[in-house]
Amino acid sequence: MSSVGIYIQVPFCQTRCTYCNFHTGVVSSNRFAPYAHAVCREIRGHQALYQTAGVDLPQHFSGAAVDTVYIGGGTPSLLDPLHLERMLDAIRETFATRLREVTLEADPETITPEKAAAWAAAGIDRVSFGVQSFVDAELAAAGRMHRRADVYRAVPILRAAGIHNISFDLIAGLPHQTSDSWAQSLAELAALDPQHVSIYLLEVDEGSRLGREVLSGGTRYSAGALPADDDMAGFYENAERFLRERGYHHYEISNWAKPGRESAHNLKYWRREAYLGFGAGAHSFSGTQRWANEHDAAAYAQSINAGRLPIEQLETLNAAQALDEELFLGLRQLDGINLQRIEAAYGADLQAKISSLQSAGLVERTGDIIKLAPGKISISNEVFVQLLG
Repeated sequence: MSSVGIYIQVPFCQTRCTYCNFHTGVVSSNRFAPYAHAVCREIRGHQALYQTAGVDLPQHFSGAAVDTVYIGGGTPSLLDPLHLERMLDAIRETFATRLREVTLEADPETITPEKAAAWAAAGIDRVSFGVQSFVDAELAAAGRMHRRADVYRAVPILRAAGIHNISFDLIAGLPHQTSDSWAQSLAELAALDPQHVSIYLLEVDEGSRLGREVLSGGTRYSAGALPADDDMAGFYENAERFLRERGYHHYEISNWAKPGRESAHNLKYWRREAYLGFGAGAHSFSGTQRWANEHDAAAYAQSINAGRLPIEQLETLNAAQALDEELFLGLRQLDGINLQRIEAAYGADLQAKISSLQSAGLVERTGDIIKLAPGKISISNEVFVQLLG
């Protein structure tokens, strides 16, 4: 039996971080229950909603079992646990399930023993924390609500509730970050011993308040205190070495895991496996089509309650687009890609392009396996531009 992942988007936060470029909002908690109800309606009615909206699910979906669920955001840990339980119940009632990983994104300051116990009882067995930094000055400058002490308080609560699969996010490049403060964050992360670590380089673009301030040459949001690009790359490389020495497997550009603790759900994205997204702004991939829901939560709920799927984007991929995705997503994985398989599947000849990248020292080749070259992972975007150009 084939499998499919499910992503549920909860686009609500307590505050908006200065670096955030996601479609999230700060709203009254009175909006949470109606939104959760709309998500449950979308899950239960997805087949009819897809048909009306022009989404064509392949035949094999009828026999697919859901094996991973990822509840992301936003800050889904803000919701009453009953809302999360009802969403998971809707999945179990609508799909065949053989769940092996159910992840909830959470902010440390939202964790309570009562919530953790309810999450575990509902079937949530993995929590991904937006830690970002263990340095309070960096957290304050970024607009985060939590502080270092909240992380130390939250982790034991989860473990006491039986949730042992814990992931931490850190951001390299936050305002005021230095090599010493980055080393502190890595050391404190190691002290808490999460099973999984994600490290992201700070993005500077027009989608965030901080990004707009940096691009306009302003000084708000500590825009003048960003580390230099070379320093950010150094932070990433230091993290690579630090985590490797402590037994973490670097399996994707931004992700490390203890053996067997790789994110089963996120691997579906990088392997181009099927997943269905529910909620405002959620994305889906059937193998042939990609689509995304309307990102405004109120408009989304209104459409679902009226019996319409508010699709914002719907695209049927052609062979060239699918090939580009195979290369881009495949090379994000540290195990690399099988060139022979990809050339055979797409009738493509990539030998000249790969040879050029190999000569430039950007990729390495062992037989048919192509990987990003050691030391080039932090500049992977340059490799992708040349490969897909």
